[in-house]
Formats: sequence, C-alpha cells, structure tokens
Amino acid sequence: MGKKSYLEMRSDQEALNLISSDWKDFTFAARKLANHAIKLGGLGFGTTFLQWVAAVAAIYLLILDKTNWRTNILTGLLIPYIFFSLPSLAFNVFRGEVGKWIALIAVVLRLFFPRRFPDWLEMPAALILLIVVAPALFASTVRNSWIGVAICLVIACYLLQEHIRASGGFRNAFTKAHGVSNTVGIVLLFVYPAWALVLYIL
Repeated sequence: MGKKSYLEMRSDQEALNLISSDWKDFTFAARKLANHAIKLGGLGFGTTFLQWVAAVAAIYLLILDKTNWRTNILTGLLIPYIFFSLPSLAFNVFRGEVGKWIALIAVVLRLFFPRRFPDWLEMPAALILLIVVAPALFASTVRNSWIGVAICLVIACYLLQEHIRASGGFRNAFTKAHGVSNTVGIVLLFVYPAWALVLYIL
C-alpha cells in the first residue's frame, strides 16, 4: 500500500516538473517572439503576425479530429473567433469575388447534393458565408475595434474553461495524449487578443 502511494506521488511530481519546465520554455519563447516582432517591424507587424498565429490555431482546432474536440467543446464558437481575428489580407480575399464563388458552390452542393457534401465542410462553409454576407458594421467597424478583440478574448477564455472541464481538470488537460495538442491550440488563441488589448490600453 505504501509502495503504491509512493509511486503515485512520484508520478505526480514528475508530471508537475514536466509542466513547470514546459511553462518556463513557453514564457521564454513568448518573450523571444515579442522581442523579435518588435525588432522586425514594430508593433504593427507583431499584431499582424499574431493574428496569423491565432487564426491558424483556430483553424487547426476547427479541423481537429471530431472525437477529441467537437464532442466536448462548442466548435461553433471558433467561427466568430476566426471572423474577428483573421488578418485583413485573407479577410478581404474571402470577402471579395473569391469568397462569393466559394459560398455559391457550398450552397449549391448543400442544397442539391447533400449526400456528397461532407460533414467536415459544414463549419468552413459557414465561415465563408459569414465573411461574405456580414454587414459593414461587423466586417469593418466592430472587427477593427477593441470590441472584436474583446469578443476573441472571451471566446478563448470560454473554450479553455470548457476544455479543462471536459478533460477532467487542469492537470489532465496538459498530460493526456490528445489534451496537450488541444490545450496548446487554445492557448495560442490568447496571443492575438491579449497583445491587441495591451496595444489599445497603451
């Protein structure tokens, strides 16, 4: 009995040491990234770069395996997150003629060939439709203001909280095989809104 509890304590300590070491590496990398972003092109470049990082992380979570992600967390919240965090270059491409053609094809496939329309395309098609049909109030005013940044931050906080709860606790979110990749993806969702809010405050 005593040997078993000693082994459990030892494995718990090893897990805590690994998490502590990973956290130190993460903070060091974040500081290095911020310094390099400022050196390369100032705060504007840093914001655009972090927008790309956050958008790619959200897309990664969106296409993640259904059994690991979609059953536990409201994946639909990633759609408004991507809408508000997508860099202007990509957003304008999808809002133009390219996005209209993609939306038209998606609607035609969904209406007339529903059996050939795969389930995994539902969310990306909804994102393209949202970008194409969003009024200028949302596409320009809210998206480029602190309100859009705050919405992204709230979504990231909610997804992290739901992920930790679905994983069975903070430790499991960082130690389970699939939990680590999900957690890293969700943590990356914080980089753009946190940076942008700091810039708005400054």
